[in-house]
Amino acid sequence: MGEILLHNTLTNRKEPFVALHPGEVRMYTCGPTVYDYAHIGNFRTFVFQDVLRRFLRSRGYRMLQAMNLTDVDDRIIQNAAAAGVSIRTYTEKYVAAFLEDIQALNIETPEHVVRATDHIPDMVKLIEALQKKGMTYDGEGSIYYSIARFPAYGKLSKIDVTGIRAGARVDVDLYEKADARDFALWKAPKPGEFFWETAIGPGRPGWHIECAAMAMKYLGETIDIHTGGVDLMFPHHENEIAESEAATGKPFVRTWMHAEHLLVDGEKMSKSVGNFYTLRDLFSRGFKPSTIRFLLLSVPYRRQFNFTMEGLKQASSSVDRMRNLITRLRTEKFPPGQNPEIEKRIAVALEDFEKGLEDDLNTSVALAAVFDLLREVNTSIDRGRFHQGDVAGILEATLKFDAIFALLSTDDDEKLRQLGFGVGGAEMSEEAIAELIEARETARKRRDFKKADEVRQQLADGGIIVEDIRGGGVRWKRK
Repeated sequence: MGEILLHNTLTNRKEPFVALHPGEVRMYTCGPTVYDYAHIGNFRTFVFQDVLRRFLRSRGYRMLQAMNLTDVDDRIIQNAAAAGVSIRTYTEKYVAAFLEDIQALNIETPEHVVRATDHIPDMVKLIEALQKKGMTYDGEGSIYYSIARFPAYGKLSKIDVTGIRAGARVDVDLYEKADARDFALWKAPKPGEFFWETAIGPGRPGWHIECAAMAMKYLGETIDIHTGGVDLMFPHHENEIAESEAATGKPFVRTWMHAEHLLVDGEKMSKSVGNFYTLRDLFSRGFKPSTIRFLLLSVPYRRQFNFTMEGLKQASSSVDRMRNLITRLRTEKFPPGQNPEIEKRIAVALEDFEKGLEDDLNTSVALAAVFDLLREVNTSIDRGRFHQGDVAGILEATLKFDAIFALLSTDDDEKLRQLGFGVGGAEMSEEAIAELIEARETARKRRDFKKADEVRQQLADGGIIVEDIRGGGVRWKRK
């Protein structure tokens, strides 16, 4: 295995990955702002960091990952006030939905999933540290960070702040580079707005202080990797750096990794355009979690990704191809012996798979290695060149592939039912399928073709396609 190269946004180049703490990777992921259901653009980033996490663990690293849930910001406060409920009550259903969604997509749960509102004392402590360092000033009950006092401001997003007027401030959480100003660490309460009573006065935290405080609480003052969408680079991640490094005097993050934008049918996703999709919107249209996961990971994370319904249909076919080969290997009988060419081909596929992921998580190269192997195995089977001794090696290779991509588990229907989207009964187990196929074969041998057809229809109703193989035997696959 070669060294792992990851693109670092801070230096704008690929760099060999070396963990700060030998054998352990400390990674922070910017989670969702839970003012609504997360959309597919969010999940593109979360699937990317899950592939990264799984790949690093496959290389022997112990993972220590934290993901925040931003459950207090301008939008949440406004929406909760409009609904006449507390912030906690308003966000609770969106937090629960997000955790269900990541489970549906086989995204591993980080070691720490933390809510901003549970860490107000940590944010206050960090603001007090910045006050002692002379990095802040007060204004109308709020506390602001003076970016002019942090000479390295802009090093991540490459923004030029030389022309910014001293003391110019911005109070909203989201703003563009052209509006770069001193930003709010602590916001004075407005009439009718929820606030906390703290040692630095009444109010609530600004968005950026939340992640800086929680990342350092759970991962330490310097962390290995910080992931997020490219839209978070400025101002959010830039401001995290300014806050943490000014407080500690240490580098905050060694490697910054940002996923590119997701487009829908070539356009920016927008509710007004009508191309805005949550995960649940896609579930309601009949698309499976594994299909969505495959599509989201199929394009390397630093490449802009165009999401289409046609792409989802192709992704569904690709997942079926993988699963159907596994079924074929487990259910068909092959001539005894072993083909040495198959063993060689497995070694090549595994090497190409690893090389693809080593090169800044190039998932398209890694997937190509998988599907090249699948194609050659199917061809070998069809031509009678595949032997029973080859089965174990192929199955072992697919397990290695799936340890990273997490696509082969056939529990999509059950996941959808748990979320209220499933139709029909439970997915038929392989044991039940085998029993029905045996019953059909028994009926055929007795020349009870009516019974055999009834069993075949029962299998079809359960989503199973049965194919009779020339020369005897049966092959099946799921629809």
